[in-house]
Amino acid sequence: MNRRWLFFTPAILLLLAAAHPALGPGDAVRSIPQSSFGRGETIKYTVHYGLINGGEATVETAGNLERVNDRPCYKATVSGKTTGSFDFFLRIRDQWRAYIDTTSILPLRAQRDIAEKNYRKKETVDFDHLRDIAEVQDHDKDNPKHSTVKVANNTLELVSGFYYLRTINFDRMRVGDVIKMPGFFDGDNFILEVTYKGRETVETKAGDVRTFKLVPKMPNNKLFRGENAISVYLSDDRNKIPVLFQAEMFVGTVKVDMVSYKGLKARLNMVN
Repeated sequence: MNRRWLFFTPAILLLLAAAHPALGPGDAVRSIPQSSFGRGETIKYTVHYGLINGGEATVETAGNLERVNDRPCYKATVSGKTTGSFDFFLRIRDQWRAYIDTTSILPLRAQRDIAEKNYRKKETVDFDHLRDIAEVQDHDKDNPKHSTVKVANNTLELVSGFYYLRTINFDRMRVGDVIKMPGFFDGDNFILEVTYKGRETVETKAGDVRTFKLVPKMPNNKLFRGENAISVYLSDDRNKIPVLFQAEMFVGTVKVDMVSYKGLKARLNMVN
């Protein structure tokens, strides 16, 4: 794994025109009523590597709905960049975007615009959830490529996956329950297993927040310390926004810490 991921992988956990339409007018694979998020929401984070502030990240939904294949969508964008000395050595400028169907909370289109030191990647993925395929376009100016990939039913990518987690009623879950989500990333299909660990109060730059703790199961790798190395904390309220990510890595601890927020549906469950 390239060294640029040693710093910025947790931020990605916030981080996620086709030949065939993703969904036709009036066609919805599933219906998930939710009141946790909507238009015009912005959450900002700092990325800490040990005691050093090394980056910034923003998760936001646009103020207006977009339409993809004549269906209304939330335009959700995750952007991140390195700062300070990390910017000199790594220089990351990443943007991940998903157009998420307002009814099914499934991605109809996903885009990546990655600039990490000398590495560049621009990609568009259009999802056809009726036929369970993804149309992948690599926008390499020297060698553009197009491919069609079979995906699982109701598959998610990285950005829409976090928004889907916010639709879950954790009050009905028991500690140890596992959420399984089919995912698609970088040409590969996978099943993400996320374990619910219960309630916990965490400290963020924006204040102390009551949260639900989630732990995604990690495969064996040389980056993270075991399969439970990453913890994700969602606010214990109607919003269920991600307020903190923590990753235990072989080279140290990395935190993605909420510093500010606006446009939430409900009051954040802060500790007075």
